[in-house]
Amino acid sequence: MNIVFLDADSIGADIDLSGFSALGNVIRYGYTHPSEMPERVREADVIIVNKMEVNERIVGEAPHLKLVCVTATGTNNLDMAFLDARGIAWRNVAGYSTENVAQHTFALLFYLLEKMSYYDEYVKSGKYVADDCFSHFSNVFHELNGRTWGIIGLGNIGRRVADIAKAFGCNVIYYSTSGSAPQEGYNQVDWDTLLTTADIVSVHAPLNENTQDLMNAAAFHRMKDTAVFINVGRGLIVVEEDLADALERGEIAAAGLDVLRQEPMREDNPLRRITDSTRLVIIPHIAWASVEARTRLMGIVLEQVRDFYSDGK
Repeated sequence: MNIVFLDADSIGADIDLSGFSALGNVIRYGYTHPSEMPERVREADVIIVNKMEVNERIVGEAPHLKLVCVTATGTNNLDMAFLDARGIAWRNVAGYSTENVAQHTFALLFYLLEKMSYYDEYVKSGKYVADDCFSHFSNVFHELNGRTWGIIGLGNIGRRVADIAKAFGCNVIYYSTSGSAPQEGYNQVDWDTLLTTADIVSVHAPLNENTQDLMNAAAFHRMKDTAVFINVGRGLIVVEEDLADALERGEIAAAGLDVLRQEPMREDNPLRRITDSTRLVIIPHIAWASVEARTRLMGIVLEQVRDFYSDGK
């Protein structure tokens, strides 16, 4: 069996992948340009990818290919119709990063809510050394207790964030992007109610026809001007030009992003206009990527490959 990793750098060199060697011949590429993929997968039985596109142009000349494993939850990069027609199985991984994404949601929120970048700079600049008072709090902040937290997408991660927010004393509401029935124990509201009443709005939804460009100028305009917006879902859910405008106009107070429409970030991204870290913080798609989460992820992928072949397929 030939197992080919096409973008192993997205997993990290610190994660032990030796278990795959017990299943067959393993070839690891740190990164693969789309033009290199057809040749690199030609003799593969299994390919393991994260964000690389898999379609007929890429794997159409790989006669032995039987399984595609995606080291992520999202499968927008797979041409399902082609894979089904060719009889090529695919697997993705869900649930491996729930704790880490929830943790990062609150890390982003507290960094912005409590103006941490301002106070860190205040101390490091030497102003605290020259201050007459033991405490400096001119850039005011507020308690999370009693605030309304609006969640977009109440899946595993959304529920985990909701439960933690409740522990902090928040009134939690959520909007279902799919229109599904209310979930017991959680307060489902309509779209306008979520936008107009929430002090914090966080996105935990998948990318689909219901969510692409959901957070646009109209949505930001409906939010409180004191609200904090967090996106740890998918970059294409947010219209970045509209978010930049909303921040510049003061239509919302701040935003924290783990995901962007194009990754890595493009030079012409409109959010680069916002340099005030008390208003905007962007991290490079790492909310999923703790050592523990990546270890769980690859352990699941290893079992998927092993189970696929042990089933006699």
